[in-house]
Amino acid sequence: MAVALVVVDVANVIGSRPDGWWRDRAAAATRLRDELGASVAAGHPIGDLSAVELVLVVEGKAGGVGSVPGVEVISAPGSGDDAIVDVVRARGQDRPVVVVTADRELRGRVVALGATAHGPRWLRR
Repeated sequence: MAVALVVVDVANVIGSRPDGWWRDRAAAATRLRDELGASVAAGHPIGDLSAVELVLVVEGKAGGVGSVPGVEVISAPGSGDDAIVDVVRARGQDRPVVVVTADRELRGRVVALGATAHGPRWLRR
């Protein structure tokens, strides 16, 4: 089975929990990255997928968060949504692609490219 590409809209996912993320967006993005990295390292599935290439897209004040083993972090130079669409286009051929976001417009854009979209709860169950 092909390794699935999972692209995470970090701003949208961290914004789904009222845990004070707005005080330090980079720290919130780092916590999410580390949580997902630990899951990947332990061999736990991401959502309902066991073999994934995990890409987190950050933007704005969360920019500059680095990658860790098992989790690539891309800092969007402009719109995070546009960067997510670019990743899906560039890396999504011939394999399953999941975009994690609750943003309806972004969901429509990536589904039109053949991806599946899930909300933040899918990622964090």
